Order: sequence, then C-alpha cells, then structure tokens
Amino acid sequence: MALRTVALHPLAAREARAAWRWYARRSLAAAQRFRLAWDHVVQEIETAAEQGVPYGQSYRWMQLHRFPYLVYYEIDDPQPVFVYAVAHASHRPGYWLRPRRP
Repeated sequence: MALRTVALHPLAAREARAAWRWYARRSLAAAQRFRLAWDHVVQEIETAAEQGVPYGQSYRWMQLHRFPYLVYYEIDDPQPVFVYAVAHASHRPGYWLRPRRP
C-alpha cells in the first residue's frame, strides 16, 4: 500500500508547535517524547488513516501516545489526508470545525 501525504491546516500546525513548546518549557525530555509521539501518529495516518476513530460524517481522530492530544483529520481519496486540528483532549469537541473548513 502506498503512503498517503499528510497536510496540516496552518492552525493545526500552530497548535502542534504550541504543545511542543509547552512541554519544552517544562522538560526537554518531555518535548522529545512529544515529538516522537507526534511523528508516530503522522506515520500511522500515512500508512493506515482508516484506522482512526470516526468523528462526525467525514472526519477521524487519533490520540498521541501518552499525551492528551487528539489529531483530527479527513481522508481525501486518493490523497492527501488533511489534519484540521491538534487538540488538547480537554478542549470542547469540534471547536475547530467551523473556522477551519476550506
């Protein structure tokens, strides 16, 4: 199976950077673990995006391992997979839907 391309909405990229910076201010080791968890989720989406948990009619999500962040994305066959949000699990579900739709 071919790898899918993963594209991030600019606000999703900003959320991922902000989360990494939050961990980096507290511990470089935690920031490194966050980065590895992020890379792992992106790799999972590239290889098996359909395995994400369905959300609404056309979205899916995966959680970063050992971190309270959910990556919400939409599969656009055949490519790419578009990431709309990197949301802390305590955020209101679906907060990213309206302002981020292209």
